[in-house]
Amino acid sequence: MRIAVDVMGGDHAPDAILRGCLQALEHLAPEDQLVAVGDRAVIEDILRESDVRDPRLVIEHAPDVIEMGESPAKAVRTKDDSSIVRMARLGSLRNRPEGGEPVDVVLSAGNTGACVAAAIMHMKRLPGVHRPGIAVIIPAFHGPVVLCDAGANPEPKPVHLWQYGVMASTYAEIILGLTNPRVAIMNIGAEEGKGSDLVKGTRDLLSRTPGINFIGYVEGRDFFEGVADVIVTDGFVGNTVLKMAEGLAKSIFNAIAQEILETDPDLALQFEPVVKQIYKKNDYHEHGGAPLLGVNGAMMIAHGSSEARTIRAAVRNARAFVASGVNDKIIARIAETAHIATPDVATA
Repeated sequence: MRIAVDVMGGDHAPDAILRGCLQALEHLAPEDQLVAVGDRAVIEDILRESDVRDPRLVIEHAPDVIEMGESPAKAVRTKDDSSIVRMARLGSLRNRPEGGEPVDVVLSAGNTGACVAAAIMHMKRLPGVHRPGIAVIIPAFHGPVVLCDAGANPEPKPVHLWQYGVMASTYAEIILGLTNPRVAIMNIGAEEGKGSDLVKGTRDLLSRTPGINFIGYVEGRDFFEGVADVIVTDGFVGNTVLKMAEGLAKSIFNAIAQEILETDPDLALQFEPVVKQIYKKNDYHEHGGAPLLGVNGAMMIAHGSSEARTIRAAVRNARAFVASGVNDKIIARIAETAHIATPDVATA
Protein backbone atom coordinates (compact mmCIF):
# COMPACT_ATOMS: atom_id res chain seq x y z
CA MET A 1 0.00 0.00 0.00
CA ARG A 2 1.22 3.53 -0.81
CA ILE A 3 0.18 6.34 1.55
CA ALA A 4 0.80 9.98 0.58
CA VAL A 5 1.19 12.59 3.33
CA ASP A 6 1.12 16.36 2.80
CA VAL A 7 4.26 17.32 4.74
CA MET A 8 3.69 21.06 4.25
CA GLY A 9 0.14 21.25 5.67
CA GLY A 10 -0.73 22.04 9.29
CA ASP A 11 0.10 24.47 12.07
CA HIS A 12 3.28 22.56 12.97
CA ALA A 13 4.42 21.65 9.46
CA PRO A 14 6.78 20.51 8.16
CA ASP A 15 8.77 19.25 11.19
CA ALA A 16 5.94 17.66 13.20
CA ILE A 17 4.32 16.13 10.11
CA LEU A 18 7.52 14.51 8.93
CA ARG A 19 8.37 13.28 12.44
CA GLY A 20 4.92 11.71 12.50
CA CYS A 21 5.66 10.01 9.19
CA LEU A 22 8.85 8.55 10.61
CA GLN A 23 6.99 7.29 13.68
CA ALA A 24 4.27 5.81 11.46
CA LEU A 25 6.73 3.56 9.66
CA GLU A 26 6.23 1.05 12.49
CA HIS A 27 2.62 0.57 11.32
CA LEU A 28 3.63 -0.24 7.74
CA ALA A 29 4.29 -3.60 6.18
CA PRO A 30 7.67 -4.21 4.50
CA GLU A 31 6.10 -3.76 1.06
CA ASP A 32 4.28 -0.51 1.96
CA GLN A 33 5.51 2.99 1.09
CA LEU A 34 4.99 6.36 2.74
CA VAL A 35 5.14 9.18 0.19
CA ALA A 36 6.17 12.51 1.73
CA VAL A 37 4.69 15.24 -0.48
CA GLY A 38 6.33 18.67 -0.23
CA ASP A 39 9.45 20.69 -0.92
CA ARG A 40 12.20 18.14 -1.52
CA ALA A 41 15.00 20.31 -0.08
CA VAL A 42 13.06 20.98 3.13
CA ILE A 43 12.17 17.31 3.58
CA GLU A 44 15.72 16.12 2.92
CA ASP A 45 17.12 18.61 5.45
CA ILE A 46 14.80 17.32 8.18
CA LEU A 47 15.55 13.69 7.31
CA ARG A 48 19.29 14.36 7.55
CA GLU A 49 18.82 15.82 11.02
CA SER A 50 16.73 12.82 12.12
CA ASP A 51 19.36 10.41 10.79
CA VAL A 52 16.61 7.98 9.70
CA ARG A 53 17.08 5.90 6.57
CA ASP A 54 14.16 3.76 5.49
CA PRO A 55 13.51 2.79 1.84
CA ARG A 56 9.77 2.79 2.54
CA LEU A 57 9.84 6.60 2.90
CA VAL A 58 10.01 8.34 -0.48
CA ILE A 59 9.68 11.99 -1.51
CA GLU A 60 7.28 13.53 -4.04
CA HIS A 61 8.43 17.06 -4.82
CA ALA A 62 5.81 19.81 -4.48
CA PRO A 63 7.44 23.23 -4.03
CA ASP A 64 4.31 25.28 -3.36
CA VAL A 65 2.09 25.49 -0.27
CA ILE A 66 -1.58 26.37 0.21
CA GLU A 67 -1.66 28.37 3.43
CA MET A 68 -4.35 27.85 6.07
CA GLY A 69 -5.95 31.25 5.43
CA GLU A 70 -6.14 31.07 1.63
CA SER A 71 -9.34 30.78 -0.38
CA PRO A 72 -9.64 27.01 -0.97
CA ALA A 73 -11.17 26.98 -4.45
CA LYS A 74 -8.91 29.71 -5.81
CA ALA A 75 -5.77 28.16 -4.33
CA VAL A 76 -6.55 24.71 -5.72
CA ARG A 77 -7.14 26.15 -9.19
CA THR A 78 -3.99 28.30 -9.23
CA LYS A 79 -1.46 26.29 -7.22
CA ASP A 80 -1.04 23.10 -9.19
CA ASP A 81 2.43 22.54 -7.68
CA SER A 82 1.16 22.79 -4.10
CA SER A 83 1.49 19.79 -1.80
CA ILE A 84 -2.30 19.45 -1.39
CA VAL A 85 -3.04 19.46 -5.12
CA ARG A 86 -0.09 17.20 -5.94
CA MET A 87 -1.19 14.79 -3.21
CA ALA A 88 -4.80 14.72 -4.45
CA ARG A 89 -3.67 14.07 -8.00
CA LEU A 90 -1.52 11.16 -6.84
CA GLY A 91 -4.65 9.73 -5.25
CA SER A 92 -6.72 10.25 -8.38
CA LEU A 93 -7.72 7.27 -10.48
CA ARG A 94 -7.63 9.28 -13.71
CA ASN A 95 -6.05 12.71 -13.16
CA ARG A 96 -2.62 11.67 -11.97
CA PRO A 97 0.34 14.02 -12.60
CA GLU A 98 2.79 13.00 -15.31
CA GLY A 99 5.42 10.71 -13.87
CA GLY A 100 3.61 10.38 -10.57
CA GLU A 101 3.06 6.88 -9.20
CA PRO A 102 -0.44 6.16 -7.88
CA VAL A 103 -1.14 6.07 -4.15
CA ASP A 104 -3.92 4.26 -2.29
CA VAL A 105 -4.73 6.99 0.23
CA VAL A 106 -3.79 10.62 0.85
CA LEU A 107 -3.52 12.47 4.17
CA SER A 108 -3.25 16.16 5.09
CA ALA A 109 -3.46 18.39 8.16
CA GLY A 110 -3.52 21.46 5.93
CA ASN A 111 -6.29 23.77 4.73
CA THR A 112 -9.46 21.63 5.06
CA GLY A 113 -11.38 23.54 2.42
CA ALA A 114 -8.49 23.12 -0.03
CA CYS A 115 -8.33 19.40 0.71
CA VAL A 116 -12.05 19.03 -0.02
CA ALA A 117 -11.82 21.16 -3.17
CA ALA A 118 -8.76 19.25 -4.42
CA ALA A 119 -10.45 15.92 -3.75
CA ILE A 120 -13.61 16.90 -5.64
CA MET A 121 -11.67 18.45 -8.52
CA HIS A 122 -9.03 15.77 -9.01
CA MET A 123 -10.14 12.58 -7.25
CA LYS A 124 -13.82 13.10 -8.12
CA ARG A 125 -16.75 11.54 -6.26
CA LEU A 126 -17.95 7.99 -5.84
CA PRO A 127 -20.80 7.05 -8.20
CA GLY A 128 -24.07 8.57 -7.02
CA VAL A 129 -22.54 10.73 -4.27
CA HIS A 130 -23.55 14.41 -4.40
CA ARG A 131 -21.16 15.93 -1.84
CA PRO A 132 -18.38 14.31 0.20
CA GLY A 133 -18.50 14.73 3.99
CA ILE A 134 -15.93 14.40 6.77
CA ALA A 135 -16.73 11.57 9.20
CA VAL A 136 -15.09 11.95 12.63
CA ILE A 137 -15.11 9.25 15.29
CA ILE A 138 -15.63 10.90 18.67
CA PRO A 139 -14.97 8.82 21.80
CA ALA A 140 -17.73 8.78 24.40
CA PHE A 141 -18.37 6.89 27.65
CA HIS A 142 -20.91 4.54 26.08
CA GLY A 143 -18.82 3.98 22.95
CA PRO A 144 -17.63 5.92 19.88
CA VAL A 145 -19.96 8.18 17.90
CA VAL A 146 -19.50 8.99 14.20
CA LEU A 147 -20.18 12.65 13.39
CA CYS A 148 -20.74 13.60 9.75
CA ASP A 149 -20.20 16.25 8.44
CA ALA A 150 -17.37 17.84 10.45
CA GLY A 151 -16.52 20.69 8.11
CA ALA A 152 -16.58 19.80 4.41
CA ASN A 153 -20.03 21.17 3.57
CA PRO A 154 -21.26 24.10 5.71
CA GLU A 155 -24.34 24.79 3.55
CA PRO A 156 -25.76 21.40 2.59
CA LYS A 157 -29.12 20.40 1.19
CA PRO A 158 -31.25 17.58 2.65
CA VAL A 159 -30.01 15.15 -0.01
CA HIS A 160 -26.44 15.73 1.18
CA LEU A 161 -27.22 15.04 4.85
CA TRP A 162 -29.27 12.02 3.82
CA GLN A 163 -26.28 10.58 2.00
CA TYR A 164 -24.05 11.39 4.97
CA GLY A 165 -26.36 9.21 7.04
CA VAL A 166 -26.08 6.36 4.55
CA MET A 167 -22.30 6.66 4.18
CA ALA A 168 -21.52 7.22 7.87
CA SER A 169 -23.75 4.30 8.86
CA THR A 170 -21.81 2.08 6.47
CA TYR A 171 -18.54 3.43 7.86
CA ALA A 172 -19.65 2.71 11.44
CA GLU A 173 -20.59 -0.84 10.51
CA ILE A 174 -17.27 -1.66 8.88
CA ILE A 175 -14.73 0.36 10.85
CA LEU A 176 -16.34 0.23 14.31
CA GLY A 177 -17.95 -3.18 13.86
CA LEU A 178 -21.40 -1.92 14.87
CA THR A 179 -24.46 -3.94 13.89
CA ASN A 180 -27.38 -1.84 12.65
CA PRO A 181 -25.96 1.49 13.97
CA ARG A 182 -28.48 4.04 15.20
CA VAL A 183 -28.57 7.13 12.97
CA ALA A 184 -29.84 10.51 14.20
CA ILE A 185 -29.95 14.14 13.07
CA MET A 186 -28.57 16.94 15.24
CA ASN A 187 -31.41 19.35 16.04
CA ILE A 188 -32.42 22.03 18.54
CA GLY A 189 -34.98 19.69 20.05
CA ALA A 190 -36.13 16.07 19.83
CA GLU A 191 -39.76 16.99 19.07
CA GLU A 192 -41.02 16.19 15.57
CA GLY A 193 -42.09 19.75 14.78
CA LYS A 194 -38.80 21.43 15.69
CA GLY A 195 -35.97 22.31 13.37
CA SER A 196 -35.19 23.95 10.06
CA ASP A 197 -36.32 22.90 6.61
CA LEU A 198 -32.89 21.28 6.24
CA VAL A 199 -33.30 18.88 9.17
CA LYS A 200 -36.97 18.17 8.36
CA GLY A 201 -36.12 17.39 4.75
CA THR A 202 -33.30 15.11 5.88
CA ARG A 203 -35.63 13.41 8.36
CA ASP A 204 -38.12 12.66 5.58
CA LEU A 205 -35.41 11.03 3.46
CA LEU A 206 -33.75 9.01 6.22
CA SER A 207 -37.03 7.82 7.71
CA ARG A 208 -37.97 6.04 4.49
CA THR A 209 -34.53 4.66 3.66
CA PRO A 210 -34.39 0.85 3.95
CA GLY A 211 -31.46 -0.55 5.89
CA ILE A 212 -30.98 2.62 7.94
CA ASN A 213 -31.78 2.42 11.65
CA PHE A 214 -33.03 6.01 11.86
CA ILE A 215 -34.05 7.07 15.38
CA GLY A 216 -34.98 10.74 14.74
CA TYR A 217 -33.53 13.89 16.26
CA VAL A 218 -30.97 14.29 19.02
CA GLU A 219 -29.90 17.42 20.88
CA GLY A 220 -26.35 18.47 21.67
CA ARG A 221 -26.59 17.16 25.24
CA ASP A 222 -27.44 13.68 23.90
CA PHE A 223 -24.16 13.42 22.03
CA PHE A 224 -22.25 11.72 24.84
CA GLU A 225 -25.18 9.81 26.34
CA GLY A 226 -25.04 6.79 24.05
CA VAL A 227 -28.32 7.69 22.34
CA ALA A 228 -27.01 7.33 18.78
CA ASP A 229 -24.06 5.76 16.96
CA VAL A 230 -24.11 8.11 13.95
CA ILE A 231 -25.11 11.79 14.05
CA VAL A 232 -25.49 13.84 10.88
CA THR A 233 -25.41 17.62 10.65
CA ASP A 234 -24.11 20.39 8.43
CA GLY A 235 -20.39 21.11 8.32
CA PHE A 236 -20.66 24.39 10.24
CA VAL A 237 -22.43 22.86 13.23
CA GLY A 238 -20.41 19.65 13.04
CA ASN A 239 -17.06 21.42 13.10
CA THR A 240 -18.21 23.64 15.97
CA VAL A 241 -19.40 20.66 18.02
CA LEU A 242 -16.17 18.78 17.34
CA LYS A 243 -13.88 21.58 18.48
CA MET A 244 -16.04 22.41 21.47
CA ALA A 245 -15.90 18.76 22.56
CA GLU A 246 -12.11 18.74 22.20
CA GLY A 247 -11.73 21.92 24.24
CA LEU A 248 -14.20 20.78 26.90
CA ALA A 249 -12.47 17.42 27.37
CA LYS A 250 -9.10 19.10 27.86
CA SER A 251 -10.57 21.68 30.24
CA ILE A 252 -12.34 19.07 32.38
CA PHE A 253 -9.25 16.90 32.72
CA ASN A 254 -7.12 19.90 33.65
CA ALA A 255 -9.70 20.94 36.26
CA ILE A 256 -9.85 17.43 37.77
CA ALA A 257 -6.07 17.17 37.95
CA GLN A 258 -5.76 20.60 39.57
CA GLU A 259 -8.49 19.92 42.15
CA ILE A 260 -6.96 16.60 43.19
CA LEU A 261 -3.49 18.13 43.39
CA GLU A 262 -4.69 21.00 45.59
CA THR A 263 -6.74 18.67 47.82
CA ASP A 264 -4.12 15.98 48.37
CA PRO A 265 -0.81 15.79 46.46
CA ASP A 266 -0.35 12.15 47.50
CA LEU A 267 -3.80 11.30 46.16
CA ALA A 268 -2.89 13.05 42.91
CA LEU A 269 0.04 10.69 42.45
CA GLN A 270 -2.25 7.69 42.93
CA PHE A 271 -4.81 8.98 40.46
CA GLU A 272 -2.30 10.17 37.84
CA PRO A 273 -2.12 6.88 35.86
CA VAL A 274 -5.91 6.60 35.76
CA VAL A 275 -6.44 10.21 34.66
CA LYS A 276 -3.77 9.85 31.97
CA GLN A 277 -5.36 6.67 30.65
CA ILE A 278 -8.83 8.24 30.46
CA TYR A 279 -7.44 11.37 28.83
CA LYS A 280 -5.62 9.26 26.23
CA LYS A 281 -8.91 7.64 25.24
CA ASN A 282 -10.44 11.09 24.70
CA ASP A 283 -7.41 12.82 23.15
CA TYR A 284 -7.96 13.63 19.46
CA HIS A 285 -4.23 13.24 18.83
CA GLU A 286 -4.70 9.52 19.49
CA HIS A 287 -7.53 9.29 16.95
CA GLY A 288 -5.80 11.21 14.14
CA GLY A 289 -7.34 11.56 10.71
CA ALA A 290 -10.94 11.48 9.52
CA PRO A 291 -12.02 10.17 6.10
CA LEU A 292 -13.67 12.39 3.53
CA LEU A 293 -16.49 9.98 2.73
CA GLY A 294 -17.76 9.95 -0.85
CA VAL A 295 -14.42 10.56 -2.58
CA ASN A 296 -13.46 8.25 -5.44
CA GLY A 297 -10.32 7.09 -3.71
CA ALA A 298 -9.34 7.76 -0.11
CA MET A 299 -8.55 11.08 1.56
CA MET A 300 -7.92 11.45 5.29
CA ILE A 301 -8.09 14.92 6.85
CA ALA A 302 -6.22 15.53 10.09
CA HIS A 303 -6.57 18.32 12.64
CA GLY A 304 -4.77 21.55 11.72
CA SER A 305 -2.95 21.45 15.07
CA SER A 306 -1.71 17.91 14.44
CA GLU A 307 1.46 16.85 16.22
CA ALA A 308 3.78 14.00 15.29
CA ARG A 309 1.68 11.49 17.25
CA THR A 310 -1.47 12.70 15.48
CA ILE A 311 0.06 11.95 12.10
CA ARG A 312 1.30 8.57 13.30
CA ALA A 313 -2.25 7.65 14.31
CA ALA A 314 -3.66 9.12 11.09
CA VAL A 315 -1.38 6.98 8.94
CA ARG A 316 -2.45 3.90 10.87
CA ASN A 317 -6.12 4.83 10.39
CA ALA A 318 -5.60 5.61 6.71
CA ARG A 319 -4.15 2.19 6.12
CA ALA A 320 -7.05 0.54 7.96
CA PHE A 321 -9.61 2.56 5.96
CA VAL A 322 -8.25 1.37 2.62
CA ALA A 323 -7.85 -2.23 3.77
CA SER A 324 -11.48 -2.33 5.00
CA GLY A 325 -13.01 -1.78 1.56
CA VAL A 326 -15.45 0.84 2.89
CA ASN A 327 -15.80 2.58 -0.48
CA ASP A 328 -17.07 -0.54 -2.25
CA LYS A 329 -19.78 -0.95 0.37
CA ILE A 330 -20.70 2.76 0.17
CA ILE A 331 -21.10 2.54 -3.61
CA ALA A 332 -23.45 -0.41 -3.18
CA ARG A 333 -25.50 1.30 -0.45
CA ILE A 334 -25.82 4.54 -2.41
CA ALA A 335 -27.04 2.58 -5.44
CA GLU A 336 -29.52 0.61 -3.33
CA THR A 337 -31.06 3.76 -1.86
CA ALA A 338 -30.91 6.05 -4.90
CA HIS A 339 -34.67 5.71 -5.47
CA ILE A 340 -35.41 7.47 -2.17
CA ALA A 341 -34.49 10.93 -3.50
CA THR A 342 -36.70 12.09 -6.36
CA PRO A 343 -34.91 13.63 -9.36
CA ASP A 344 -35.85 17.20 -8.35
CA VAL A 345 -34.51 16.66 -4.82
CA ALA A 346 -31.35 14.94 -6.00
CA THR A 347 -30.41 17.74 -8.37
CA ALA A 348 -31.36 20.64 -6.04
